[in-house]
Amino acid sequence: MAAPAPVTLKKNYRCSRFLQKFYSGGAYAVSSDGSFIACACNDEIKMVETSNSVVQEILEGDGEEVTALTFSPNDRFIFSASHSRLIRVWDLSSFKCIRSWKGHDGPVTSMSCHSSGGLLATAGADTTVRVWDVDGGFCTHLFRGHTGVVTCIAFHPDPKRLLLFSGSDDESVLVWSLESKKRIAALKESDTSRVSSLAISEDGRSLLIAERGGVVTIWDLQKYNRQQTITIKEKDNPFETVNTVCIIPDGSLILTCLSQCKSPNKEKRVAIQPIYFLTVGEDGLVRIWSFFFKSSAVCIYKQKSSGATPGCVKSGVGFLSALVLPQNQGLLCVTSDEQFLFYRPEKSSDGAFQLSLYRRLIGYNEQILDLVFLGDEEQYLGVATNSEQLQVYDLESMSCSYVLSGHAAVVLCLDSCKSNSGRTLIVTGSRDHHVRLWDAQRRCCVGIGKGHMGDVGAVVFSNKWKNFFVSGSSDRTIKVWSFDGVSEDVDQDVTLKSKAVVAAHDKDINCLAISPIDSLVCSGSEDRTACIWRLPELISVMVLKGHKRGIFSVEFSPVDQCVMTSSGDRTIKIWAISDGSCLKTFEGHTAGVSRAFFLARGTQFVSCGFDGLVKLWTIKSNECIATYDQHDERIWALAIGRKSEMLATGGEDAVINLWFDSTAADKEENFRMEEEAILRGQELENAISDADYAKAIQLAFELRRPHKLFELLSQLCRRDAVDPLDKSLHNIGKDELRVLLEYVREWNTKPKLCHVANFVLFRVFKLFPPTEVIEIKGISELLEGLIPYSQRHFSRIDRLVRSSYLLDYILNEMSVIEPENVSLQSSETSVLSSEFVALEKHIPSELLKQANDHHEVINEEFKAISPDVEERVFPKKRKTNKSKKVSSAKKLKSASTGASIS
Repeated sequence: MAAPAPVTLKKNYRCSRFLQKFYSGGAYAVSSDGSFIACACNDEIKMVETSNSVVQEILEGDGEEVTALTFSPNDRFIFSASHSRLIRVWDLSSFKCIRSWKGHDGPVTSMSCHSSGGLLATAGADTTVRVWDVDGGFCTHLFRGHTGVVTCIAFHPDPKRLLLFSGSDDESVLVWSLESKKRIAALKESDTSRVSSLAISEDGRSLLIAERGGVVTIWDLQKYNRQQTITIKEKDNPFETVNTVCIIPDGSLILTCLSQCKSPNKEKRVAIQPIYFLTVGEDGLVRIWSFFFKSSAVCIYKQKSSGATPGCVKSGVGFLSALVLPQNQGLLCVTSDEQFLFYRPEKSSDGAFQLSLYRRLIGYNEQILDLVFLGDEEQYLGVATNSEQLQVYDLESMSCSYVLSGHAAVVLCLDSCKSNSGRTLIVTGSRDHHVRLWDAQRRCCVGIGKGHMGDVGAVVFSNKWKNFFVSGSSDRTIKVWSFDGVSEDVDQDVTLKSKAVVAAHDKDINCLAISPIDSLVCSGSEDRTACIWRLPELISVMVLKGHKRGIFSVEFSPVDQCVMTSSGDRTIKIWAISDGSCLKTFEGHTAGVSRAFFLARGTQFVSCGFDGLVKLWTIKSNECIATYDQHDERIWALAIGRKSEMLATGGEDAVINLWFDSTAADKEENFRMEEEAILRGQELENAISDADYAKAIQLAFELRRPHKLFELLSQLCRRDAVDPLDKSLHNIGKDELRVLLEYVREWNTKPKLCHVANFVLFRVFKLFPPTEVIEIKGISELLEGLIPYSQRHFSRIDRLVRSSYLLDYILNEMSVIEPENVSLQSSETSVLSSEFVALEKHIPSELLKQANDHHEVINEEFKAISPDVEERVFPKKRKTNKSKKVSSAKKLKSASTGASIS
């Protein structure tokens, strides 16, 4: 038997934002090529790729909710309006607001840009319609005539016909002429309802008006009379209203597919080209119509199932709007629950036309309650949100692949397994007190388990036999369910039977875990205990007591006879199954721990909690080796891939983060960086040996070697060579300049290094204008740290200079120095003075001015005399003293001689 591969400990994980909130409902706009969507997300505008729902850019708002959005014809600009009545123009090349103004007395409800791109029309809640000059930002037209909120607005598609159409809550549509600045027609009937949408045919001859009452009226734009009224609403469908009407352009993929497919209501071949349009409403279905001039409109296609979530359809707010995408990308429909549904026209097996859903982007989920990886290669992710449906995401395309609907209340928990027959099964528990078994391949429910009297908060599949699962509920009971009788060929779900049941705890059951060999099941509850039961009879084995709050997660070790629990008391404990003793306790979370799972064959584990943190632990060393903060709110869900050990986390912030093991990648990157640093270091040494100071300074700065940088600058300072330094400073950016100023601030705190610091500071202030300097991040704090030390250094320099002048005066007055060498000696005694005067040139004028105001006469530094002067002065003194000693000795000797003679 081959020995198992050695265990490699995880050292780091990298996070990639998989799903986040990008649409809060309301306004949105699609680019001309259909590659991205501008979505209103509260007060922000998020640019989202249609292929994978990745947020490309976020345009910061003004604190008020965005109410209207539209693109310019060439996608160069995007126009936005909010509840603050502020209209903004954003440049999409730089994603910056280049112009803004206020015009309406109420919020802007709709916007439309002229095909020339020079005019912008806005409709407001103040019952007015305004036209603006895009370049100048001034109002060119003000139209009054509506008595209600203007809901929709549209320009005539022909650029030569300067006509503007507006619809309102007053059940009227008005036609305005931009040339005469007057209303030229009023399209209003007594039996109409609130206008919801406008559409103009490509030839410009017909206007389609969608009304909330389930009616579409077609008007002739030459005579301004009504041609036909189409009633969409049916007696058996109270939600059949019309929210949007769209013209299907000629040559689109939808019309091409319609012409190739069989249709029961296919029109006869006539000379006149009909107008094709589609309607969507609250019933969540798409209808396609054909209309011949001076004839009746015919519904040629009605969608049987749209794929919209049943919840929004049952509430009567299915589709809010629709748009035919350019470049044969199909149809886009937006639902009331912030979902973007993309449809592609296809030919069915019987040759009929149909719209198939090929992509679903979900703009917002309230909370992420539970997660699980699905598929053989773990390419799918099952997500239980705060809704009745289970969403399954494709990790490659980052879009919702399909939705499983069937529960009558919020889905709280889920788990998955691959059965012995090779099917991928999913089990879910809900607030409707039921558990459901799903077939992931067939995307349908195959079994329902009824019997719990409370919310089902925990479900788990068996690990070895894979023929049963266990559920725990707020009714404090645990049930074992068998699904051996579920057939693969049965299309309808069957009722599952429970094999065993036990009253397990005194409070709600939060979590369950089954041992690797299916012999034990562990349950965690709000009663602060975890209980171990023997399967399949659910016989009590042991009760684990020690936590001070409820237990939210339990997990069996894959290799050892132990179980791990996480609790609301901010701790994680590992227990021995043999005697129920607590082996280890891990502390580190600042709030309750919601999930904890083993990694690396039980040598490590990962945890997440209500503090929004994800932590990686090593069991042997009892330490947390990594902490990740990528969530803004509580983390409820944590899933681990069985093969790749990839992590997925989600919580109250409606964000799903995917975490990839980056241990090997980080090791390779560190090795590469070390190798590159060695090569760059050798390049630096070569530049120093070649006296290429400009290149050497640049390399030292890039390698973040402040000591080597100081040595180079010190050499330039002594040589007074500014060209290499100026050349290096010209090539650095603002962030690098900030780092250089941080170095200068540190050097300036030491008297031995301040000369170089002020030398560099002087060149920086001379090369960069103040307008650029103040834009450096944190420049105020840097200057506050520079000024006090510079003042201190200048005061010290000033004292030394004054002392040198005093020394010159004293030496001249004492005639110690011969008169003919006075000038030479004066220059020698002022060597130190000249050095500091040279330094004085490199100090900014502002600092010099502040120091000049604090001059004082100081004599304590009289001893600060240059070595050359000291050698010239004190030898003479020593010589004078020596001569005095000699003369005294002679006198003493003569005195002694005289005494002997006498």
